[in-house]
Amino acid sequence: MNRFRRLRSTDAMRSLVAETSLSPKDFIYPMFVIEGENIKEEIPSMPNCFRYSIDRMDEILDEINESGISGLMIFGIPAKKDELGSEAYNPDGVTQRAIRHIKEKYPHLIVCADVCLCEYTSHGHCGVIENCHIINDKTLPLLAKASVTLAQAGADIIAPSDMMDGRVEAIRDALDLNGFENVPIMSYSAKYSSSYYSPFRDAADSAPAFGDRKTYQMDFRNSDEALREIQSDIEEGADIVMVKPGLAYLDVLKAAHDTFNMPLAVYNVSGEYSMVKAASKMGWIDERKIVTENLTAFKRAGAKIIITYHAIDMAKWLKEEN
Repeated sequence: MNRFRRLRSTDAMRSLVAETSLSPKDFIYPMFVIEGENIKEEIPSMPNCFRYSIDRMDEILDEINESGISGLMIFGIPAKKDELGSEAYNPDGVTQRAIRHIKEKYPHLIVCADVCLCEYTSHGHCGVIENCHIINDKTLPLLAKASVTLAQAGADIIAPSDMMDGRVEAIRDALDLNGFENVPIMSYSAKYSSSYYSPFRDAADSAPAFGDRKTYQMDFRNSDEALREIQSDIEEGADIVMVKPGLAYLDVLKAAHDTFNMPLAVYNVSGEYSMVKAASKMGWIDERKIVTENLTAFKRAGAKIIITYHAIDMAKWLKEEN
């Protein structure tokens, strides 16, 4: 008889043979910076997540620094929005100024700069609009321009999330042309059109004013297509590829890991976070145990980088265990 239980007999024995482990260095914390002064406002649908003005950012940056996680993913919310999302590529925009502040005070933290137009456009879509259609090729130069300004501000990683075809190549070319050939691109390669994003759209004030994003974000019924998207981004010059969301897409994450010898990221998105928080508040689950299990599942499926709103809490829990 095979006695698998021999290796499960004690916690020490289970830890000895564990195939997967988490480290604070696995995590990137998403944070929101908003135009204005003396602002720290909790996001109603995301308990314990806040929007910060630049002058209040040090409160969360100190926590990130002390936690030992690798860094952060920054999202900016400008005071002004227009049809072309011009604040996304304003060299003195809120996101660019926030990055300069972070790199001045915390130069060792990795700053990933999300690149998309949705937070900056008056219509909330991720690209240029003509006759209610998103125009792919007219969007690419704007994404490239935004990427250059973010690299100039000091971003360590450029992370396009818009899902326009060809944007990785356009961004790579623009970065190289402007002397940023050593700045890597982490592409949201397999980003699905998902209902799990709703709290984020509250946080970033980025809900589309009309229609939806199904013509550019992926259909959640497809998995083979995700591998084609990832392959294309790799060919265009992506250094890291990402699957988003996480929990409902572990099959895609595992397939990406098994298919491509590339650094792989996963985004544990706002809806996944908020569901855990809501159930925990009701006393229905043990938050710490559930979060540990969820994040371990991402790592087990092959993610090397986990972008999660639980990052700071998980890092603290890991330190308590050691």
